[in-house]
Amino acid sequence: MASSNKRKTTMAKMNRERKLIERRQEKQIRKDARKRAAAEEPAPPGEPLTEDNGSAGGPSTPVAT
Repeated sequence: MASSNKRKTTMAKMNRERKLIERRQEKQIRKDARKRAAAEEPAPPGEPLTEDNGSAGGPSTPVAT
């Protein structure tokens, strides 16, 4: 007779758990997308693309003295 006293999981709890799983999946998808975007991006803006980017010729903009 112990089986008749077994508690059932309520629909509210199952819905909460399902939403939690969905949020975790969406978060993982966003995280993977950020990783792919970072891997595809060659260099962040502001970083020199070449070694000799104006270093031998002095500053690239004229300096007012």
